[in-house]
Order: sequence, then structure tokens, then C-alpha cells
Amino acid sequence: MEQLVKEVASYRKPLGFGICRIDVGQLNPDKVLQATYPVVNWEENYSSGAVFIRALIDTGVVIDFSDSEFIAPVTPQFVDRALELFGEEVVTEGVGNRHRNIQVLKVLKEIFKEEFIDNYRIVFIWEDKEPKSVEVVYLKLYALSQRKVPLRSLNLAGIFKILHTCAWVGNVPIELDYLRAHEIELKLKDAYPEVEYVDKFPRYLSHIVPEKDNIRILDTAKVRFGAQLSPGTTVMPGASYINFNAGTEGAVMVEGRISSSAIVKEGTDIGGGASILGVLSGTNGNPITIGKNCLLGANSVTGIPLGDGAIVDAGIAILEGTKVYISLEEFKKIKEVNPNWKETYKPVFKGIELAGLNGIHFRLDTTTGKMVAFRSKRKVELNRELH
Repeated sequence: MEQLVKEVASYRKPLGFGICRIDVGQLNPDKVLQATYPVVNWEENYSSGAVFIRALIDTGVVIDFSDSEFIAPVTPQFVDRALELFGEEVVTEGVGNRHRNIQVLKVLKEIFKEEFIDNYRIVFIWEDKEPKSVEVVYLKLYALSQRKVPLRSLNLAGIFKILHTCAWVGNVPIELDYLRAHEIELKLKDAYPEVEYVDKFPRYLSHIVPEKDNIRILDTAKVRFGAQLSPGTTVMPGASYINFNAGTEGAVMVEGRISSSAIVKEGTDIGGGASILGVLSGTNGNPITIGKNCLLGANSVTGIPLGDGAIVDAGIAILEGTKVYISLEEFKKIKEVNPNWKETYKPVFKGIELAGLNGIHFRLDTTTGKMVAFRSKRKVELNRELH
């Protein structure tokens, strides 16, 4: 089907595309507050993308292939033409897990039979550059949360200036200016909404259906949209939190905070109140990866990357500038499991010099008040029944 559009001048294969429903401002209908995508295509389903492009052209839309992104309204004419191009046989097959882009069109056709609602958009990303629209920001956040792209792989620069701060009632964003303008009326008529939170981002579960039954989130407020959770991840209530563009790569117990751009690998246990610093909170812009089968003790702070099998004891902070004392004997043991570590022995290391090491255990020596490190003797394993 790509042959339908390859003769079009300046045609570009889309990096990502999809059809979304947008929520607009209650006072300013030109302000897009949120975009909801039932199906996200990322480096896939190019034939469907070609049909969408051809249908847009055939219904009089001039497509700009020269920019990094393109957005157009979804009209009944576009829907009908796209279904016609797919063909009756393929359209009939669009049920269950088959031809999900066609299923979107079929539902829209039913919606438009009752009333044409101008809050649907088709969105294309031609190139991964800094986003220019709410619709493209959401498409990228969907790609992250649906694990279609690796964490830290997309250009999200400037998204905070694009997204609007909203009052959220369930999955409905409300302009704060609307609440301010109608506060008296809403409150006197007992119509003031029960606002759950105020933020630029919705919650993960407001947009994402967990791909496996063993992804558990016990409090919807604990995971921000744009986070990425691998099967086997459990997010407990309390002091846990996972920010956007951060998350897990395997079964992980999360009872602490995974800040922006932080990645936690399989088998790791993040203890209650433990905090992994993000790129905006003390790492000098260096994203942190926590290796496999690590243990971050309760209320600890980790500001450097860790290798596999590392342990940070409860209540301590390991930052880039933390002074860490290591004996010669323990240095040799650590060196054995990290043969590519280039450091030579000295009694005191900065935290950044120990970044990414396997099998290292950080502890506060309460007899001297010094931070020490030694070769870990403990094997960290998660409870398989819980993950």
C-alpha cells in the first residue's frame, strides 16, 4: 500500500503516527489540554500510515513533509476514504487484535453517524525533534509507556512549556482559568468539581492498560504518564513514585522514588522511601541506571549509577561527591568482579569514581562516621510469587 503515496513529492515514511481524541480548554477551545490515542504506531504499520496519507491527500489536505511533525483534523470524508482504500475484505478482518488502525476508523464512522465532533486529530511524526504540539508530546509519552521505544531515546526537550497545567478530575483536564472565572457559580450551585490533582501530566493508568497481569500499581498517583513499567513490576503505595521517561527493565519491587530518566533493571528492590535522583535533582545531568539484583535500603539516596548486585544500606546517601573509604583488601575484591575498572588503589574515593560497579556494598560505619564500601556478600532476590 505504500505505493499509494511514494509518488507524492517529498513523501517521508513516518516515525510514529496515530489518531487521537483531544480535550480542549473550557475557556479557550484553541488550547489542547490532552490527547488520547487508542492505537499508537511507532516504526511499524507503514501500510496503514500510507493509507492515511493517501486518504488525507484525496480529501484535499495538503501535507507538509518538510517539518518534523504534521497534524490534521479527522473528518468523516477522511474516514470513509481510508476505509475504501483498505478494501472491504481487510476492513472486515479488523477485529480483536487484527488491524487495530482499521478498528479506529470503524468506531469513528459510527461516532460520526450520530454527530460530527471536531475533536479528533491524525498526527504524524516524521523526525524525532523537539516537540511543537501537545498531540506530539502525548504520542511520544505513549510510545514510552507502551514500551515501543527505550527510555531516554526520544527528544522531549521543551515539553513543560508545551503542556498546560490543568486541574484533573478523573481523566478530564480542566483549565484553571475556567475554575477561577466560574468559582462563585460552581460553588453556589454545588457543581464545583472534586479536583484530584493539579499537574501538566496525567497519571499512567489514565492512558495505559498494563500489558501483563503481573504489573501491579497499588495507587494510581504513584506513576506519571510517560513512565515505563516492565512485566513483573510492583509499585507499592506510600513513598513510591515513578516519573516520566523513567522506569523498569524487568521485574522490580518499587517502594521508593524513580526520578526522571532513571532506569532500574531486573530483580532490583527499591526499599521504602529510597530515592534515585533524576537528571534535575543532583546528578549534574547524568542519568542514573541501577543494575540487576540491587538493593536500595529504606530512605537511602542514590545519586550515582550502580552495576549488578550492588547494595546501598538504609538511610544513607551516595552522591557523586560523597567520600567513600575502601580498604586495600576490599578494593582487590571489588576489582575482581569489575575487571574493566581502571582506578588504582587509594583509601578514599569519590562516589562518582565508583559509579556503575558490580557487587559493591555501601554502608555507614557508625563507629567512625565514615562512609565505607566493600564487596557485597549478599544475594538479592525478589519473591517470585509477588512478581
